[in-house]
Amino acid sequence: MSQSTFKSWAETAPKLVAVAAGRAPADLVIRGGRLVNVQSREILDGWQVAVSEGRFAYVGPDASHCIGEGTKVVEADGRFLIPGLLDGHMHVESGMLTPAEFAAAVIPHGTTTIFHDPHEIANVLGLAGVKMMHDESLLQPINMFTQMPSCAPSAPGLETTGFEISAEDVTEAMSWPGIIGLGEMMNYPGVINGDPQMLAEMAATMAAGKTVGGHYASPDRGIPFHAYVAGGAADDHEGTAESDAIARVRQGMRSMMRLGSAWYDVESQITAVTQKGLDPRNFILCTDDCHSGTLVNDGHMNRVVRHAIACGCDPVIALQMATINTASHFGLERELGSIAPGRRADVILTSSLTDLPIEDVYARGVLVAQGGKLLAECPHYDWPQSARETVRLGKVLEAADFAIPAPAGANAVKARVIGVVENQAPTKALTAELPVSGGLVEAEGEVCQIALVERHRATGKVVNGFVSGFGYTGDMAIASTVAHDSHHMIVVGTSREMMAKAANRLGEVGGGVTVWKDGKELALVELPIAGLMSDSPAVDVAAKAAAMVEAMAACGCTLNNAYMQHSLLALVVIPELRISDLGLVDVIRFEMTDLIMENAQ
Repeated sequence: MSQSTFKSWAETAPKLVAVAAGRAPADLVIRGGRLVNVQSREILDGWQVAVSEGRFAYVGPDASHCIGEGTKVVEADGRFLIPGLLDGHMHVESGMLTPAEFAAAVIPHGTTTIFHDPHEIANVLGLAGVKMMHDESLLQPINMFTQMPSCAPSAPGLETTGFEISAEDVTEAMSWPGIIGLGEMMNYPGVINGDPQMLAEMAATMAAGKTVGGHYASPDRGIPFHAYVAGGAADDHEGTAESDAIARVRQGMRSMMRLGSAWYDVESQITAVTQKGLDPRNFILCTDDCHSGTLVNDGHMNRVVRHAIACGCDPVIALQMATINTASHFGLERELGSIAPGRRADVILTSSLTDLPIEDVYARGVLVAQGGKLLAECPHYDWPQSARETVRLGKVLEAADFAIPAPAGANAVKARVIGVVENQAPTKALTAELPVSGGLVEAEGEVCQIALVERHRATGKVVNGFVSGFGYTGDMAIASTVAHDSHHMIVVGTSREMMAKAANRLGEVGGGVTVWKDGKELALVELPIAGLMSDSPAVDVAAKAAAMVEAMAACGCTLNNAYMQHSLLALVVIPELRISDLGLVDVIRFEMTDLIMENAQ
């Protein structure tokens, strides 16, 4: 039963009442377990649940009166009953998977609700792409709500996207059945300065009674931060320190603490609850970005909850942060996030609240996974050719396209360098003295080249720069058409010849990630849908992604989840220094800046 055909509480109330009163048999009864009540923060021994029409009808000490002919009775055998897990902020595209394959990957891990912001595809295909993601999401056996992207481009004037999202687009999307709110408002300078479009998008969302997602990446928590909150953003996931979390909840925001494939921001913020004693109901756990390898090998929201517990959080409080807190934030606490009458019957059976093995997963009263195995079907949308032909380079690239001319007469230069920070989204604005050879600036040591290749309008444009922190050695290059948020092509390498080969390869296959070394391709992950996603099973994509990681290591990279860092090098809304199709971007001042600062000699 898809979300679009799932009956409301109001429609099923007569049946739920009859089952709870014992006048009609339940479809399912689970008994003999220990119910974790996230509403009251209790563990209730022996409590039982009865399910009808995909919703909880009875939750109490004895459901025997709900059992009749045709009722399926499941013995919990002393295990804990916990609500299905909710991811309050994430991007499906970051998994390199379509919504259907993403759902198939996370259901065995106990995720039964996702709030996703498809602003990646919005940058490539506009409102039409958002609708495709929305429509496939509604087909799934779990709850997949879509947040309408707010910022494409994320920073107007600093980048060019394939399509732009307008306030009119946002207003239109608010009427779609699966739209839950506005995606993260990344253009925080626009909000702070009263940009009419940003304010209109938030106004349309609030007028529809929906939630405005936040994204305030600046460390300045003075007047600009207060101005941003006044605009209507209801949450923020960009905090990296305890003080960030505290500042947000003091302003009435929900602090979303993320543990993605490369973002480790829970441990540094959860002390606001575990040590400072702030009210935990204003804190939410999320993933933001998880690639397929993490999903297949490590988990999803179960991984985040386990991590929070390992950081000292009480297990039931950690579960609240991944269930009822999230549902309440989106105004769905009467629909999701707890084991209580009328709510969707999304429930997990687990033998431990600390190790959190996901043993049985029910979504809307149906067993959808058991013992790590998916039992449900995750239907696919029929993706059109327009979504599969999005990598347009305009020409065959050559090594010369990646050359960086030096100022006349210079033997060395002082250049700006993007500094990668392991396990965090922000970068550092570094400088380096680099040599000049044959009139061209050469990278050396820890510094290698980065290029952004325009791929939406076939302009053939290449913007070049420098990046440090990956540790690459030898003649190599890695190229990706996943380049948050404008999703041009990012190429990082030590050899201009290899950079050209890698870029051209992605033009041939229609998008993805490729790693080259010494003239040969070591790994390729094809992402034919918008250059962002594959509709292949997650395990297949994860295997190719694992080969990609091994190839990056073979090129000298030692960073944890370095690909995630690679894919964010064009994200011009997170400090400090980024690259776009317009040049190098100072994300402290939100303005373009020069690559070459001065002659070093």
